[in-house]
Amino acid sequence: MTLPPAARGARLIAVASGKGGVGKTWFAITLAHALARRGLRVLLFDGDLGLANVDIQLGLMPERDLGQVAAGTAGLAETIERFAPGGFDILAGRSGSGALGSLDPAALEALLAALRQEARRYDGVILDLGAGLERAVRRMAAAADTLLVLATEEPTSLTDAYAVLKLHAAYAPGADARVVVNQASSHAAGERTFATLARAAAHFLGRAQALAGVIRRDERVREAIRRQTPLLIRHPASPAATDVEALAAGLFATAPA
Repeated sequence: MTLPPAARGARLIAVASGKGGVGKTWFAITLAHALARRGLRVLLFDGDLGLANVDIQLGLMPERDLGQVAAGTAGLAETIERFAPGGFDILAGRSGSGALGSLDPAALEALLAALRQEARRYDGVILDLGAGLERAVRRMAAAADTLLVLATEEPTSLTDAYAVLKLHAAYAPGADARVVVNQASSHAAGERTFATLARAAAHFLGRAQALAGVIRRDERVREAIRRQTPLLIRHPASPAATDVEALAAGLFATAPA
């Protein structure tokens, strides 16, 4: 099924990683917040089907969630809730639901089509995808206008990020995919980490890879997560906050390839 193009101004940005523990959900939340702070209308979609935790990180108890949308007992539009402190909207997922994690292809396509339709009300929609390489993750990544793949300096993270990029290139040839190096010891170290991944992509995939940004390691990130408070509210001038805001500015300064 071919999805209709997003309305002018609407942009779907998927956030993925090959493994857990690289800060994917935190980054998706902070990116949505940074874009909202720039005056954009933003929806954060918790697409980690079955292991959702955007609501947990923000200390929310949503009245409706993606499980009800998938079951047909609620529409997507009526499930969206406003996160007033951050100035953006949220479509919460449902943690622990195996049914969501194994949506059949037709149900997944219907969900994506509904999301594209809803995206017309926004400037940007951030899809927080599940870690790994499952079919649903690949399909949702391919539906996005831009894929951001998170990696850290750990060799296993780089290997897994490369696997995501490889499958995405096969599943969505020519798509806009970029790398985000998270938890870097410094900007220079993050750029070296990216260079390693970019060389592998150029050699084995035959395509140049773009760096979306480097986010420095910052203990205030963990503290903000423990407090269930967005970093840009609790520590807006911290290194990681500054890095995400710079990444957000660059992301919307350029159109998808």
